[in-house]
Amino acid sequence: MNRTNRGIRSAQAGLLTNAGLAVIKILTGVVGHSYALIADGVESTTDVFSSLVLWRGLNVAGRSPDEDYPFGYGKAESLSAAVISLLLLGAAVGIAIQAVREIITPHHAPAPFTLAVLVLVVAVKETLFRKVFAVGAEMDSLAVRADAWHHRSDAITSVAAFAGITVALIGGPGWEEADDVAALLASAVILFNGIRLLRPAVQDLMDRAPDQTLLERVADVARAVEGVSATEKILARRVGGKHRVVLHVQADPGLSLREAHDLGGRVRGRIIDEVSSVVDVLVHMEPFER
Repeated sequence: MNRTNRGIRSAQAGLLTNAGLAVIKILTGVVGHSYALIADGVESTTDVFSSLVLWRGLNVAGRSPDEDYPFGYGKAESLSAAVISLLLLGAAVGIAIQAVREIITPHHAPAPFTLAVLVLVVAVKETLFRKVFAVGAEMDSLAVRADAWHHRSDAITSVAAFAGITVALIGGPGWEEADDVAALLASAVILFNGIRLLRPAVQDLMDRAPDQTLLERVADVARAVEGVSATEKILARRVGGKHRVVLHVQADPGLSLREAHDLGGRVRGRIIDEVSSVVDVLVHMEPFER
């Protein structure tokens, strides 16, 4: 529950910040004739939706297992990460399309005061990225890290807009499109990040095996339990920020059913105690054959 609450608080902070910045950037972009700034504001609105998705996803993922979902609701977190990544891809495509339209349409050069707004935006969004990403790393949450990258992408589009507006102002007449080219380049960066974040979310939904280091750690802990002769097959899948493990343990074939059951229970307990990312272990006992 504490893990869920931390993620929800980061989502709430992001939602409020993004809503305020989106309004400021879009209004400034309209008044200051800067499409890059308007595009930046549009990207911030997708951040609002991503924070809402994260908020809801973490709420669902934090539910306890029940009859309908005996393995829990942890996959809601991976699903949230996938949706947030898709929102990022959608924002990138939308910004790119509108940037091309603006490039081929004559318009006024951006106003100088838009640069001050962009400096403020970059500072706020980069700070928010670092704080949210730290929470996501500590929670080992793909969804929270994906939401953090929405903040970083917003900072990137703001940097691109700053560069484009600066070029347009210094270049003077004929350089008005620099602002729009900057928005187009920023959309490519956002697209790249969206694809990069979508891949691990889909892998979790498809129950891809975790890093080999985790499996080796589980095997080492199991073999250290007195009475365990060897470990065989180890399977694991990620559910939310934790892993569920299936482990085949070999022991003395002369053990009674009760003794084998007790040994399996000790193995399960030791793994959960010593491997923090493991939330449950199903131990299958087998006879050890030399």
